[in-house]
Amino acid sequence: MALVMTKHKMPEQDPQVRARNFQEVALGYDEETAVAEADRCLGCKIPKCRQGCPVQVNIPAFIGKIKERDFDEAIRIVKESNSLPAVCGRVCPQENQCEKHCVMGIKGEPVGIGRLERFVADYQLAKNEEIKPIQFAEDAQKVAVIGAGPSGLSCAGDLAKLGYKVTIFEALHVAGGVLSYGIPEFRLPKEKIVKREVENLQKLGVTIEVNAIAGRLFTVDELLGEMGFDAVYVGTGAGLPHFMHIPGENLNGVYSSNEFLTRCNLMKAYDFPNHATPIAIGKNVAVVGGGNVAMDAARTSLRLGAENVYIVYRRSEAELPARAEEVHHAKEEGIQFKLLNNPVEILGDENGWVKGLRCIRM
Repeated sequence: MALVMTKHKMPEQDPQVRARNFQEVALGYDEETAVAEADRCLGCKIPKCRQGCPVQVNIPAFIGKIKERDFDEAIRIVKESNSLPAVCGRVCPQENQCEKHCVMGIKGEPVGIGRLERFVADYQLAKNEEIKPIQFAEDAQKVAVIGAGPSGLSCAGDLAKLGYKVTIFEALHVAGGVLSYGIPEFRLPKEKIVKREVENLQKLGVTIEVNAIAGRLFTVDELLGEMGFDAVYVGTGAGLPHFMHIPGENLNGVYSSNEFLTRCNLMKAYDFPNHATPIAIGKNVAVVGGGNVAMDAARTSLRLGAENVYIVYRRSEAELPARAEEVHHAKEEGIQFKLLNNPVEILGDENGWVKGLRCIRM
């Protein structure tokens, strides 16, 4: 049988429809498509794909089980190394990690490793199987994890499987970190995916305490002392925004992406008018930057009602740091790219509201 050199197409919402809703864009492979995509894997004796996987998932092994339609064993293999497969299958930059090293990518397209990981993860979630809690030893060591983002959740899951009693302390009122407050609903559904992945960790035996601010309610020394923990893992993420320090950044209508996406996700601006979130969206929106967060902010603005949304980026398209898939989706939805433009001033009106952006050509 001849090798298929291109990935099987991912089913997606129509761009004109999805640009005005917050439902997930990519719909996922069905069983037949997943098996057909798995059949593209060569099962290399020296699997270079694993070199690019940060958690060293046994990629050929789990894909081999998909070929055999043994999806239960496939997801078991994935979960040996990855505690959040339904998340990683959706938002990991596979083209710069595992798929970058796939031999199939030399003459064609690499195997859709991320799409297959998502398939088996969603397959297991759909079965809604009972998760057996870990039986911890009476003298099991206790570990405190500060931060319930992807790093903290992954650490907690791995440690719990090794027999450690883990408690996660999260400053916000919802666990998930950037999965909950940063990545938009149309890329990563909160109730369907994030919440369930978190609940599955809790069912294993991981304790999660929200509204628990490290440094205010307790210190690391107190965790290791009177609170009885044997070790502390700090996974507080990169939550602070970076500004350009140009005139006009304090005008009304200027947001950092962190604030904008948090208002949309945690404060549920995407569910207006059921939630009266304080967020201002103009007819014309400029998003400065070219990474995944910029794409998220631009595509969210469109869905919140903006008529024209621009990505303003100082380099060319070849240097865009965002995932190729996110750039492709943004263009399909009508986001306009103003490349080789470097903002030097944000212009305001007499009432202190933003009205324009002055750039220099690069």
